[in-house]
Amino acid sequence: MKEKKWVYSRVLSGVLGHTTEFFHREGFTQLMPVILSPVTDPLGPDPGSSVIKTGEVEYLGQRLSLTQSMILHKQMALLEGLEKLFIISPNVRLEHPARRETGRHLFEFSQVDFELARAKSEDVFGLMEKYLAEMVKFVSGTYSEELSFFGRTLPVISAPFRIFTTHELKERFGPDWEGKASLKATQPFWVTDHSREFYDREDPAHPGHYLNYDLIYPEGFGEALSGGEREFEWTSIQRRMSRDRLEMPAYAPYVSLAEKGLIPSAGGGFGVERLVRYLTGAVHVGDVQLFRRVPGETVVV
Repeated sequence: MKEKKWVYSRVLSGVLGHTTEFFHREGFTQLMPVILSPVTDPLGPDPGSSVIKTGEVEYLGQRLSLTQSMILHKQMALLEGLEKLFIISPNVRLEHPARRETGRHLFEFSQVDFELARAKSEDVFGLMEKYLAEMVKFVSGTYSEELSFFGRTLPVISAPFRIFTTHELKERFGPDWEGKASLKATQPFWVTDHSREFYDREDPAHPGHYLNYDLIYPEGFGEALSGGEREFEWTSIQRRMSRDRLEMPAYAPYVSLAEKGLIPSAGGGFGVERLVRYLTGAVHVGDVQLFRRVPGETVVV
């Protein structure tokens, strides 16, 4: 068991190094993560979310939230003049214990968060297809012994990936489309038009539809990345925050900047542990962690 943990850790270390090198090569500025803040991603309303509470601490009389994702901070960072940015960010999402059974949920994990100013969905698609194709090639070559240890052979990634809408997949596979569609696929694919958080841009030409996307791993490994084009106009942000019954004072640092106008952008975030799970073929995403953080399991260390 110890040896297996070490092998996972070697692959994970290589993934982190290659990821950092890739984004630097693509012209991104790397930022340090924010761990505590007065404001964090609400993760809702999203039918795919099962977070039961937001982690909080009190410090010198101020309530601070543990980062659930850095989306709001990414939008604010672009106002400082950055064009392309990324962060390898710890995320704490206190998931319902039932999520233990999915094989892909953790309550503490690391996410590669990235954002591009004035970008569209197609820009993110091209970037991530290049990234994943390079990553699979890199791991297949550099960590061939480790993959052999796990009995894993990775397919060659072929871009561009296929693109589906949520409506297509729900019609074909039913409400639990993600797992079924992933299990049937042999290549990663994109799924667009999810009804979720206020910061994902509503399509101005088609109200009720959204310019966002998920990247789905094949072979039943499920969601890899979640992202979208961002709302940047204050009237739209205000309307959707009100719709979602989010209290404006709780998002004061973000609201004060959004009122002045945000920069149009697109981006996403993908879990490092989920990526390593896919690359190594691990049964559960918790298996790739040296210090396991699985919903419903007692934390040992």
